Amino acid sequence: MTATAAPRGRSSTRAITYAWVVLSAITVLSWWLAPGQHPERPVDPSVPITVAVVVLGFIKGRMIIAYFMEVRTAPRWLKIATDAWLFVLWAAILAIYLY
Repeated sequence: MTATAAPRGRSSTRAITYAWVVLSAITVLSWWLAPGQHPERPVDPSVPITVAVVVLGFIKGRMIIAYFMEVRTAPRWLKIATDAWLFVLWAAILAIYLY
């Protein structure tokens, strides 16, 4: 006997669509924050912009893992493990930049 996946419900499809819209909006916001996109101002390193982009990257990573890798329906230990991994990853990236 073969196992078949349960059909996706309408609410699940709607949640994925909302997640995609939010991910797209975060991508546009990250692009807009990039100093190279504003030619009238000189391009200088900016800690607040870098922190904002790193936080947006963390949010995007969490949403991708939750909605597109189906971790939101996974066991609690897996949710905690992926959240911890993301936190360590983005904290390390930020620490390397600030150091």
